[in-house]
Amino acid sequence: MVRGARRRLGVVASGVAGLLVAGMMVAANAQAATGCRVAYAVSAQWPSGFTANVSVTNLGDPINGWALAWTFPSGQRVTQAWNAAVTSSGSQVTAANVSYNATIATNATVSFGFNGAWTGSNTAPTSFALNGVACTGEVGGTATPSGSLSPSVSPSMSPSVSPSTSPRPADPMATVAAMQPGWNLGNTLDAIPDETAWGNPLTTQAMLHYVRSQGYNSIRLPITWSNHHGPAPDYTIDAAWLARVRQIVDWSLAEGLYVMVNLHHDSWQWINAYPNDRTNVMNRYTALWTQIATAFRGHSAKLVFESINEPQFAGTSGDAESDQVVQELNTAFVRLVRRTGGDNATRLLVLPTLHTSGEQARLDALNATFNQLGDPNLAATVHFYGWWPFSVNIAGGTRYDSNVEQDLVGTFDRVHNTFVSRGIPVIIGEWALLSYDYTRPGIIERGEFLKYIEAVGHHARTRKLTTMLWDAGSFLHRTELRWRDQGIYEMMKASWSTRSGTASSDQVYVPRTGAITGKSLTLNLNGLSFQGLWQGSTSLTNGTDYTVSGSTLTLTPAALTRLVGNRAYGVNATIEARFSRGAPWQIGVITYDPPTQAAATGTTSAFTIPTQFRGDQLATMEAKYADGSPAGPANWTSFKEFWSNFQPDYAANTIILKPEFFAEVNDGAVTLTFHFWSGTQATYRITKSGTSVTGTT
Repeated sequence: MVRGARRRLGVVASGVAGLLVAGMMVAANAQAATGCRVAYAVSAQWPSGFTANVSVTNLGDPINGWALAWTFPSGQRVTQAWNAAVTSSGSQVTAANVSYNATIATNATVSFGFNGAWTGSNTAPTSFALNGVACTGEVGGTATPSGSLSPSVSPSMSPSVSPSTSPRPADPMATVAAMQPGWNLGNTLDAIPDETAWGNPLTTQAMLHYVRSQGYNSIRLPITWSNHHGPAPDYTIDAAWLARVRQIVDWSLAEGLYVMVNLHHDSWQWINAYPNDRTNVMNRYTALWTQIATAFRGHSAKLVFESINEPQFAGTSGDAESDQVVQELNTAFVRLVRRTGGDNATRLLVLPTLHTSGEQARLDALNATFNQLGDPNLAATVHFYGWWPFSVNIAGGTRYDSNVEQDLVGTFDRVHNTFVSRGIPVIIGEWALLSYDYTRPGIIERGEFLKYIEAVGHHARTRKLTTMLWDAGSFLHRTELRWRDQGIYEMMKASWSTRSGTASSDQVYVPRTGAITGKSLTLNLNGLSFQGLWQGSTSLTNGTDYTVSGSTLTLTPAALTRLVGNRAYGVNATIEARFSRGAPWQIGVITYDPPTQAAATGTTSAFTIPTQFRGDQLATMEAKYADGSPAGPANWTSFKEFWSNFQPDYAANTIILKPEFFAEVNDGAVTLTFHFWSGTQATYRITKSGTSVTGTT
């Protein structure tokens, strides 16, 4: 595995005349023409460690069984190797073939690699010998470098070659790339206390088959184990629970999915106590991962393990100390999984940052762990839920704007530059928006969410990041096996391979009365070309129904008059803009009048504002005291958090002010400003006195 390109060296060298390799005599065949060429390259170097790749080309007759010897000039040592069995004596090193690469035909090349340690300097070896013959780049080399092993051997030595204890890696970058895209079976095996406790149905083979049929290549199985094992000291996992986990893993693998399993809510249930209870927590952690790893050590390499979900800790002095705690747990995880043997010797293991954060300091801390471990079969993981004000709709964060874009690009650039550029793959193990939830409509406006989806797919794909959608039931209707919003799925699917065009809005508001005028939207072409507007299968006419000037799309008064029909409140028509590639952009044509509100009385635990929405929809709410300062929770902003502090009820024609809002409002007058998606603003005044509340327009 290549871990970057800070320093790259290449040499062609000569070597020793005869050698002893792992107890086996390897000598040049006196009857055969011999010769070899060696390319030695340091592909990555970091403080105290490096990765090297070695290619050996046989210039003589075919070889069946080989050993390459060299001496490190600066005292370096090999710490882990792949595709060769490596033994060392001081600075002298021998790499012998393993079972699958013993034969080297004439002019053929065999390659192996290793991680090494160095101090002072990392000078490349200058001479090599293959089966006792110096590698001079010509046939017949015989030179013996100083410090080479003696050509004579004891006849009593065993002819067997000791197997390498280092794991042979697959290709972690290729494995993680093959996992794209991924999907989380959220709020299921991680639910407390059992699989259906948080409202999702039992997982079925049919559901997993559907996920695979929709283009997903991997599935993350978040699993909470804390309620499913016995007491100390053994912490024996409940057999029925382990069998259920195995069943879902096996079903997923049978569908051709890569599978990632972890310790999930254990992170905050008991692992977070580690700083002040190291012995007990580590014993429990070790016991669980040893049992899990042992149970699955014979499973396909498509099964990967993730150490901890969103690690977090109590009792540390801050993030720097918590980073060290994560390193201890990640390091223990890798070592104990490797010790269980079988396919776990080479299984891909996934390590998180503290909080699975994409902050640079957190990434640097995880990078240090990778350098310390020197294991070629590791991947990094972070989670991404976007710019927080947009993700929860607070502080006026209603739109996919430059703040959201910069946060996305900055995070993905950091993980790419820290890991992917060094050959360490990255999995965005969870992504969505924090408050996107089909049971709480309106928090995230659909079109703004579509723009976010499109951008996440594009920026992840161009930075070679694998993404795994967090789905706790808001995207896939698991019982009916359909997407709750087909258009959202189509945008995600398109983003896996290309860009899609979007626009400044997916809504055009037309007043219910009065003259209808043209309405304009700005197209976000994203490098594509605009192909036209359609209503269903009918193509709208350029010049008559709409015009395009640069990136400005304008719907004509005639087209809007036809589309709104009798001008009933709400969406009267849906049209779509099509582009040269990607998903189409749907636009709702909406009839509205400015919303109206009425006076109300109530209490801090039950207060609603009568609101006739009249085809409009609520975007956000501001709250200010008489002096203009923000009122209510999050008093650093006048814009309150959608749903947590206020909530529209379109069926009841009310806006609900939540007890959580009043809990942080002082007695006296507060001015509320309601912002609607049409652009309308409505001002309302409430007065709080103890638990009593009155409101007037």
